[in-house]
Amino acid sequence: MKSSMVMSESRVLILSVLLLCCFQIHDVACDHHDYKQALTNSLLYFEGQRSGKLPPNQRVAWRADSALKDGQDAGIDLVGGYYDAGDNLKLGFPLAFTITMLSWSTIEFKDELSKQKELQNALSAIKWGTDYLIKAHTSPDVFYGEIGDVDSDHQCWMRPEDMTTLRTSYKLNDQNPGSDLAAESAAALAAASIAFESVDKKYSSTMLLHATQLFEFANTHRGKYSDSITPAREIYSSSGFEDELVWGAAWLYRATNMKKYLDYMGGVSDIGGVRSEFSWDDKYVGAHILAAKFVLDGKVEASGIWAQYKSQAEEYICSCAQKSNQNVQKTAGGLFWFLPWNNNQYVATATFVMSVYSKYLSSNGSPLHCSGGAVTPDDLTSIVRSQVDYILGSNPKGMSYMIGYGSNFPQKVHHRGASIISIKKDPSPVSCKDGFQEWFHKNEPNPNVLVGAVVSPDGNDNYEDSREDYQLAEPATVTMAPLVGVLAHLA
Repeated sequence: MKSSMVMSESRVLILSVLLLCCFQIHDVACDHHDYKQALTNSLLYFEGQRSGKLPPNQRVAWRADSALKDGQDAGIDLVGGYYDAGDNLKLGFPLAFTITMLSWSTIEFKDELSKQKELQNALSAIKWGTDYLIKAHTSPDVFYGEIGDVDSDHQCWMRPEDMTTLRTSYKLNDQNPGSDLAAESAAALAAASIAFESVDKKYSSTMLLHATQLFEFANTHRGKYSDSITPAREIYSSSGFEDELVWGAAWLYRATNMKKYLDYMGGVSDIGGVRSEFSWDDKYVGAHILAAKFVLDGKVEASGIWAQYKSQAEEYICSCAQKSNQNVQKTAGGLFWFLPWNNNQYVATATFVMSVYSKYLSSNGSPLHCSGGAVTPDDLTSIVRSQVDYILGSNPKGMSYMIGYGSNFPQKVHHRGASIISIKKDPSPVSCKDGFQEWFHKNEPNPNVLVGAVVSPDGNDNYEDSREDYQLAEPATVTMAPLVGVLAHLA
């Protein structure tokens, strides 16, 4: 009896010490995060970013219809789509990447999304973007890539519902090419066509037709979109279009099984080398991963250029897993550290790639062989979990970087719509400059919670909750699209 009492006392003591450690060092292992809630939030975020006429089933109730005259200057209907971040611009390049990654999330983790009753919301989020991309592609060689004037928009702090800024429509055509934007849009529509194939065959076929035409346009009329749509240089300037062409071909092959797209991938002279990031501007990692899947599925030989694609994909993953000669840096608190501007967008794509590859390796029954040792599918998932846990609150500040998740999250994100009282509560228009005085410079929490948005700490695990810090406090759709897949994987 006495020994059992001593044992139970020691158990209590051990438990108390463990709990004390949890509170003192905020140990990841002590936290149990609600990935299902985070997944629900991540899809709600897209409803907060919608432009155009909102549907009857809109769940983010503080938003209302906006930008209902988009395209009028060009004599066409360009209403809809998404605002890319905290401003009121509609930017085709990040929008298309967002839709490609949302679609990839839905393709790979369809069963998981279905199990969490979020598949329909994921498909709705994709369709809000693809409906707009289809409208923007008015003929085989004409594509509208941007709506809104950057200078005009950035000089105002207005709700999208009140906008009085210029809504200029910028287009690509055979005289003004944009292979990167056209090929990324082809990738988005091809990936979405796979996501919708079993749900709506007609819509899937329509998207695939647009995807094939856009890829043809991108490949035939070559050039950087930011040389044709010059205002884009100020915000989403492109570093080149070769990666988008390979990425677009990979998605078109996956969607159609047509050999010409595989031949395109197999015939390029440069496949990018080992990359240090995967982002809206650099798609090589994504193309490498898709090609590696073709190798694993036996669709191509595991030699020559295909072996290079696979080894470059795996080298990137090994660097994230800290098992290569050139590992991804981490902050002292354990977060992957890529770049100072919205770092979590790169964490999102890195964890997505690891989640997907963990799945590919599992179905193939093999580990990943890195120069620093073998990495199993479970190892990859553990690393992904540690990164997501950091974002959700297991970090030195004990703060969730996902808005609306947990009890301690940033209150002043850099976002026009969230920072100004909802037009439904106060319909008085907020003018261009008044928005700065009345709302932007106010040292108070945003009146609207942009649920699901993710912001980033700095390289020292710090975050000052300031609306003026657009480098860290401005959430973007490109961050959330891959996180949908990652959260579905963990949930």
